[in-house]
Amino acid sequence: MLFYSARSLLFAAITMTLLGCEKPATPGQSTSGELVVRIGASAPLTGPQAHIGKDNESGTRMAIDDANAKGIVIGGRKIHFELISEDDQADPKTATIVAQKLVDNKVSGVIGHLNSGTTIPASRIYNDNGIVQISPSATATAYTAQGFKTAFRVMANDAQQGRVLGEYATKNLAAKKIAVIDDRTGYGQGLADEFIKAAQANGAQIVAHEYTNDKAYDFTAVLTAVKGKQPDLLFYAGMDPQAGPMAKQIKTLAMQLKFMMGDGGYTPQFIKLAGDAAEGSYASLPGVPLDKMPGGKDFEKRFVAKYQPIQLYAPYCYDAVNVMIAAMQKADSAEPAKYLPALAGISHDGVTARIQFDEKGDLKGGAITLYQVQQGKWQPLETLGARATPAH
Repeated sequence: MLFYSARSLLFAAITMTLLGCEKPATPGQSTSGELVVRIGASAPLTGPQAHIGKDNESGTRMAIDDANAKGIVIGGRKIHFELISEDDQADPKTATIVAQKLVDNKVSGVIGHLNSGTTIPASRIYNDNGIVQISPSATATAYTAQGFKTAFRVMANDAQQGRVLGEYATKNLAAKKIAVIDDRTGYGQGLADEFIKAAQANGAQIVAHEYTNDKAYDFTAVLTAVKGKQPDLLFYAGMDPQAGPMAKQIKTLAMQLKFMMGDGGYTPQFIKLAGDAAEGSYASLPGVPLDKMPGGKDFEKRFVAKYQPIQLYAPYCYDAVNVMIAAMQKADSAEPAKYLPALAGISHDGVTARIQFDEKGDLKGGAITLYQVQQGKWQPLETLGARATPAH
């Protein structure tokens, strides 16, 4: 019995070893008769921005699940889309490591990254390897200004957003003396520059331009310096982990001014972090309000049922996946070199808007909506831009 048991154990061990050596399916190999097509995604899944990153991941995953449920056929084969999601920690260096990992995993395209500061360095790696990249949320103009044919985005950029914010601050909020703080990331610096340009063009004086970083939480010193300049309005270009505490500290210092942000502050998390100090704050978000989007109401209902309330960019992630798959279907190929021309010339009716790209890969005719915190909730004020519709 001992000899039989030992022999059985040896056989089992050999069997397990052989099974362990089986390689997972790669693009081009079939699983149950289906062709596996890998789509990469990257966002901060840990750290202060994880709530936004996981929102991105969920929007991406929902689109892939929906596509798989449709039984899409490309090149005569039924396709199974597989999500390869990576955590870039909102860090530029980590983003390049993640980008190379996705390339090595032979993805057919990438949805991401979330931040402009990670999207821009990663874009060179994708371009050098011929991998299509669609960012759902990176708004810095520098991303598509590089001339990479593989780079696209499905929301308006900071040239559009900064202009609208600067004009709104001066024309609608009557700000004459404006202070600016940015977090020195690719997103924050780029948005601040565009805001300043627009505000000055409309007669405002920039009385201070101060800097912080995307890891800071104590802004007492910089806010005290700003307070001495007696601005009518403070514009912060950065994300909600910093914007929330900043709003609290503005109230603590009894600063009598309006507080304005870009899309990085337009989240439920900002209100949670800022508490009562959030009331009256302004922010923008490229696109129209969710309930005005072509498929916004249905998307929100399904998304909340499956995951949690939308944080910020989930609808844009959903559209980024679907426009990529639509291009694959149009080209009848999941190979980036073959579907890239179809993507560049596509017209796709998405959840957020009709998606068409210009020669740089930017979204054509992107709108910008201004919001204000009223009674503890973000409320739309006005939508401006090429596809503007009144916000109610």
